Amino acid sequence: MIASRRSISGYGGFELGNHTFAHTSLNRVPLQAWEEDVIRGETVTRMLLAQHKMKLRYLRHPYLDAGRDLQTRRDAEAFLSSRGYQVAPVTMDAWDWMYAGVYEDARRRGDTALEQQLVASYLSYTTTVFDYYEKLSRDLFGYEPKQILLLHGNWLEADHIGELIELLRKRGYRFVTLEDALGDAAYSSPDEYVGEGTGWLDHWADTRGKPAQGAPVFPQWVIDKAKEIHHAPAGSTPY
Repeated sequence: MIASRRSISGYGGFELGNHTFAHTSLNRVPLQAWEEDVIRGETVTRMLLAQHKMKLRYLRHPYLDAGRDLQTRRDAEAFLSSRGYQVAPVTMDAWDWMYAGVYEDARRRGDTALEQQLVASYLSYTTTVFDYYEKLSRDLFGYEPKQILLLHGNWLEADHIGELIELLRKRGYRFVTLEDALGDAAYSSPDEYVGEGTGWLDHWADTRGKPAQGAPVFPQWVIDKAKEIHHAPAGSTPY
């Protein structure tokens, strides 16, 4: 989801991108193995886009892992460029994937009270995330660039996307294409971030030698419930 401030614009349809075949982290496998997974991820996606006379041009890193070191990151970027890709970054992430597993379990069991508690927490946390990253944007650039919000296909979003959209509208956002958002000058900012996957506003702050501080703390009770459901650390396939 891509959003920018203060007006409404329609966009008919969605443009598919590559997310690799097996959701492989660039930080956890050799570069060649990751490149092979990118290529495997192209097969069906290119075919589907061709049916609509479109070309595959975007890739989003699984886990938002862009490289464990700067050389790996730059080599991966060169590989992607050679295949016609542009990286699809993220500036806003309210961890809907972490909420989603707990929500789906509650939905399956008919626990409407927990469903409502999760939805309220998700919308509240999303508000906190926007407050934080809008301020960080202004601190970094002196204005708020066109933001890119990470969302996933799950029952939480299917049931409550209307409430999320209403939250965004009340904050003054409108929807734009990824191409439009990436035209914002902010996305050309120097970026030498390496390490655990995170959003690009954090990348830019870290590159400037001023790592962001005071990021919103995700509700621990949701993480705990996810662990209870899966009997292991939840969120093994985010992003």
